[in-house]
Amino acid sequence: MEVIPSALWVVIMLVVLAVLFDFMNGFHDAANSIATVVSTGVLRPGHAVVFAAFFNFIAIFIFHLSVAATVGKGIVLPSVVDTHVVFGALVGAISWNLLTWYYGIPSSSSHALIGGIVGAVIAKGGTDALIWQGISKTVAFIIVSPLLGFLLGSLMMVAVSWIFRRTSPFKVDKHFRKMQLVSAGAYSLGHGGNDAQKTIGIIWMLLIATGYAQSGEASPPTWVILVCYAAIALGTMFGGWRIVRTMGQKITKLKPVGGFCAETGGALTLFIATALGIPVSTTHTITGAIVGVGSTQRASAVRWGVAGGIVWAWILTIPASAAVAALAYWLSLILFK
Repeated sequence: MEVIPSALWVVIMLVVLAVLFDFMNGFHDAANSIATVVSTGVLRPGHAVVFAAFFNFIAIFIFHLSVAATVGKGIVLPSVVDTHVVFGALVGAISWNLLTWYYGIPSSSSHALIGGIVGAVIAKGGTDALIWQGISKTVAFIIVSPLLGFLLGSLMMVAVSWIFRRTSPFKVDKHFRKMQLVSAGAYSLGHGGNDAQKTIGIIWMLLIATGYAQSGEASPPTWVILVCYAAIALGTMFGGWRIVRTMGQKITKLKPVGGFCAETGGALTLFIATALGIPVSTTHTITGAIVGVGSTQRASAVRWGVAGGIVWAWILTIPASAAVAALAYWLSLILFK
């Protein structure tokens, strides 16, 4: 029987760890896809997670791998990446995800991963190993994506309110219960299309660094794409109920029409970012859209204290995950000599 080289075992272990992160990403961010549709009573939680998982997976047939290319080749210099860097990046991202999930804080798995990559690479090669153009786009969208979600969500709410101004509340509610299925499906599609590609990107980065893929190739191996989309869909099916409550009820109370507007605004933001190849936070996006919808009713409809706490989590995500990733990188040098 042929013995698998120890170096290949390390690669396999890191691929499994990356797929675990992808599963956790779906688990952690399931609330972003289903919080509004559950909180408005349009779908039961069990039905909602299956619904969202289906659209997470079929995004594989919709979106080009632009985000995967950014993460895999556009954040750090490929020559600096090795198995220790990838290990540090994944441990930093997973640690932050677990912490924020435990406390029910809607943080960004995407930016935890970017922070992890940056922290591990700086620990190895310093800041000169970073590709600042790719990082600056990602960091800029920490602000742009929630603002765009806020703008589109609020504009949708204003437009819908004007169009249906002479329709009874009962008919509006009945109509948008059906329409919210469309918007929830669109948001789940955008969620799968952007988030699964981040894990595809880091596995692609690992395969290039270890010689199992070439940097000049236009896309990673097909098995990587299939596994990552399947993992995020399965993670969504198991859901993140602590965060559902925060997203669906604590920030503002939503009705089906508000849920439709928030999800549509969020979905449009994700489609734009994915087309541009920018890894964004689905959490940031849907939170901004929910706040935008709530603010069109009245400022007091939004629980700004809760929203402010979420913003602090956003600010801390990249530096916190980067710090843990740097420590994990140094630990990896000791464990995997």
